[in-house]
Amino acid sequence: MAGKSRRGNPVPVSDLASEILDPVLRKRAGISVGLVQSWEEIVGPRLARHTRPEKIQWPRRLHEDDPFQPATLVIACEGMAALHLQHETAEIIGRVNAFLGFTAIGRIRIVQKPMLGDAPPPRPRPRSLDAKEQAKLSSVVGQVEDDALRASLERLGATIIGMKKR
Repeated sequence: MAGKSRRGNPVPVSDLASEILDPVLRKRAGISVGLVQSWEEIVGPRLARHTRPEKIQWPRRLHEDDPFQPATLVIACEGMAALHLQHETAEIIGRVNAFLGFTAIGRIRIVQKPMLGDAPPPRPRPRSLDAKEQAKLSSVVGQVEDDALRASLERLGATIIGMKKR
């Protein structure tokens, strides 16, 4: 960020927050904002609702000649999610290591604690299209020859139009 001029170019707030938070998280918890932000992609939505990565504990090296040893990923979870998490430990280790780009994690430690906030708010449902909107959409996708593709495009269009306010 130093030396880069951002004058006139809009920058997402999340990028600015990541630049500030990433060094703090790395120092205090040994974890990056990217891992926290990508947690749902790594473990899936079912587990992500009830778990979160807390920190990465690296083993102490007494000498710099000591061989590299993978770290322990501490994951906070609640209730029955601990059982699901325990059964998927090997797969999660593989996914986290793939995300990080090297074999950083060797094991997982599960810490049970209540998660802040409940399930994410439900996604808004698209409204039904009126006759005029439906006719316009049908005329746009009506020229597609493949029936399955045309039906998919019509569903996509209906969702997009239905999410817009009238």
